Amino acid sequence: MTKKYVHYSVHIQLIFNLMDIKTTLPISQARTKIFDIAKKVQRPGTHYTFTEKGKPTVVMMSAEEFESWQETFEVMKDFPDLDKDIAEAQEYIRSGRLHELPTLEDVERERQQRRRSRK
Repeated sequence: MTKKYVHYSVHIQLIFNLMDIKTTLPISQARTKIFDIAKKVQRPGTHYTFTEKGKPTVVMMSAEEFESWQETFEVMKDFPDLDKDIAEAQEYIRSGRLHELPTLEDVERERQQRRRSRK
């Protein structure tokens, strides 16, 4: 298994974790419900995994969701250490070393106060 494959499989697993509804069916059972399944996967975050002899072989999701995944993978190429960055962020959150960032309104208010104080 190449490093690149492992890297992308980590990202794929992260994305699967974000998806809401996952249903697994034998492909023979899916065949009889294909139109119903096609309708259900139109709901964002919904996908079906079809199995053959108990092993996953196919994933069905809406075309819109698939295109979104493709775009996500393109963007992820720009962040080669994304899995490391996410792990660090999760550790930072768990450690309780968080601080509140200012809102855009806070930043603007401070900027205006600095302008007034210069006059």
